[in-house]
Amino acid sequence: MGVEGYNLERAKRRGIMIMKKRPLNNFAIIGAGMVGTAIGFLLRKTGYKVIAIADKSPAALKRALQYTGGEAFRNPREAVLEADCILITTPDDAISSTCQKIALCPAIKGKFVFHMSGAGGLDLLESAKKAGAVVASIHPLQSFSSIDQAIQNIPGSYFGVTADKKAQLPAKNIVRDLGGIPFLISSDQKPLYHAAACFASNYLVSLMNAVESIYQAIGINEKDAKKAYLPLVYGSLKNIDNSGSITSLTGPIARGDFGTIKKHITAINKNLPQYSSLYSSLGLITVKVAQQKGTLNARQAKTMNAILKGVKNEHTK
Repeated sequence: MGVEGYNLERAKRRGIMIMKKRPLNNFAIIGAGMVGTAIGFLLRKTGYKVIAIADKSPAALKRALQYTGGEAFRNPREAVLEADCILITTPDDAISSTCQKIALCPAIKGKFVFHMSGAGGLDLLESAKKAGAVVASIHPLQSFSSIDQAIQNIPGSYFGVTADKKAQLPAKNIVRDLGGIPFLISSDQKPLYHAAACFASNYLVSLMNAVESIYQAIGINEKDAKKAYLPLVYGSLKNIDNSGSITSLTGPIARGDFGTIKKHITAINKNLPQYSSLYSSLGLITVKVAQQKGTLNARQAKTMNAILKGVKNEHTK
């Protein structure tokens, strides 16, 4: 075989390898919000082609195109014609109806249709599946407050992948090309998976807002409050990273300090009663963690639970 023949054969082999690794190349993104725009940018940066992006909002389309390139469409059905893969990145409640619209397009047959909902299963894409598409969901386990922050945060994040058998490998490859780490999760598991994510992110933000409110109630402004509590939060997260949540538990419940907990409850009930149930609910969970850690025995746990529930008896006086 001559040099030309050898190079041609090598190119063919390389082509086959590339096709095996990346069977999808042209993407259409339906929903030009924060996540869709950031994903489109990262796909483009990785070497995929975002050939179309669709949204009802002209302003959202204009903003997104600066990041993704491609052609803008108001009608999602027009956006899917030349794409290998359609990413539906609309709000969760609009995924099913959006999918039904694009499923009416005959060109949908044989294409890949993915959504990016954390809680939604593949049932949201049933109309596309019935029309002959291959379906999956990829969800970044990450928090975003802007497009640019999403672009920074997505690489290195874990992605929950729920997919038809034929879509599993392409979905995983897309996640890896985005710089993410894929793990498989079933449709039935997704609501719990997403609820845990809400605890870790959304509710953490709400909890920190409660902390600020309590500090403000004693005259500390928001700026100074953040300076005071954030090192504590970062220290706790570092401990969890190093040692796990159970070992990292400290504080009055872990020590069995009944008197301190009573003082907390009295002060919160008097000054910020809107946080009374939150304090008690988190306290009851903390009692269980303290028992797992081994710093609180069954008798102490029973007494602590009674205090947190507001039960008055000889043990809690």
